[in-house]
Amino acid sequence: MDVVLSPLAEIPSPTRGVWDLGPVPLRAYALCIVLGIVAACFITDRRLRSRGAPPWVILDVAIWAVPFGIVGARLYHVITSPEGYFGEGGSLLKAFKIWEGGLGIWGGIAAGALGAYIACRRLGLPFAMTADAVAVGLPVAQAIGRLGNWFNNELYGKETSLPWGLEVYNWDAKHGQAVEVDGQPVVLGVFHPTFLYELLWCVGIAVAVWLLDRRYRFGRGRAFALYVMLYTVGRFWVELLRIDDAHHVLGMRLNNWTSIIVFAAALVYFLRVRGPQEHVTFDEDGRISLVGAEPAGPDGDTADGTAEAGEQPETAEQAGERAAADGPDATEPDPEQPAKEHESSDAAGKA
Repeated sequence: MDVVLSPLAEIPSPTRGVWDLGPVPLRAYALCIVLGIVAACFITDRRLRSRGAPPWVILDVAIWAVPFGIVGARLYHVITSPEGYFGEGGSLLKAFKIWEGGLGIWGGIAAGALGAYIACRRLGLPFAMTADAVAVGLPVAQAIGRLGNWFNNELYGKETSLPWGLEVYNWDAKHGQAVEVDGQPVVLGVFHPTFLYELLWCVGIAVAVWLLDRRYRFGRGRAFALYVMLYTVGRFWVELLRIDDAHHVLGMRLNNWTSIIVFAAALVYFLRVRGPQEHVTFDEDGRISLVGAEPAGPDGDTADGTAEAGEQPETAEQAGERAAADGPDATEPDPEQPAKEHESSDAAGKA
């Protein structure tokens, strides 16, 4: 006799993802994306300030990076899942309905990086330093964004009887709510909560990059490369659990192949690129200038062991001012010193 396994407990899914505030629909999916962007900007601002950047310069970068990222994420989804938008039964207008879900992280990061690069060039802000600063905030934004998939009852995994299985409803994407029969939502089943797995993985990435960057003070974009490597590892195993429609290449989902390729590229970059952690200064007019910084070791000291990591080098003008403040004894040699040394040498010879 077949034994049907039922979960001891399950995580409930929301039955609604849209609330109408008069004529304005409040969509949980969009709200999660906005909250993620806010969190990423706040974290990145703190990290950029610690490297000498002007307060909230990240907002000037975000003005370019966010629209580019959203467009890129949507394009990646439409290109890799064209059935719903082109050909028989498809509608090109649906490509603009991002509130119904469908943003590809790969396209979002690639296009968002392009937008950030343009902004950094305009601001005079080092792009690699900005990428390293965002390497902690970006996975936090992704974690918050994954809650939008939960509200949309989408991107779940295989059926499971585990206690943390996710109860999923038959979903009406057009109206943003579960399909109901006799006032009750129609349950599709209990599945792996892949949204939760990826959410927790992204939080772990943020903590790991933050701790490792504090210890080793990565520069030249290496902290961002570390984030990419960690994310692709997690995305690979999460993709193995997902059962939503996806294109397969050589028996494996397209996103798995993308994870492998992107991981390899990030690993090569991380191993080959070296350099100190960048720091900048800015004047009262807001002009940003790059300053040198010695590479720091695991103990936080610089390579020569004489200065704290992140300390800015002393300019010639500052050295002159310091010497003047120390007084003439610190800057002028003692005229009697050579004579004293000569007399000491004569005395030693006579002895």
